[in-house]
Amino acid sequence: MAKKFPIHPLHPERNCWGCDKYCPSTSLACGNGSERTQHPMELFGDDWAHEGLDPFAGDTIANPAKITPS
Repeated sequence: MAKKFPIHPLHPERNCWGCDKYCPSTSLACGNGSERTQHPMELFGDDWAHEGLDPFAGDTIANPAKITPS
């Protein structure tokens, strides 16, 4: 059974997140590469778990540029 995936780990840079082993970044046991897989929090920011979950929000942009028809 898979381990529970942490949403906000304290030090995500210390582990490899590529498989269920969560190996230390200094000793990768799964052998799927020479570098560790980053946690989504490192890639997408602290609110990574909330992105794309609201189907009714639509495609909104925070500061849309006004496009004038030509």
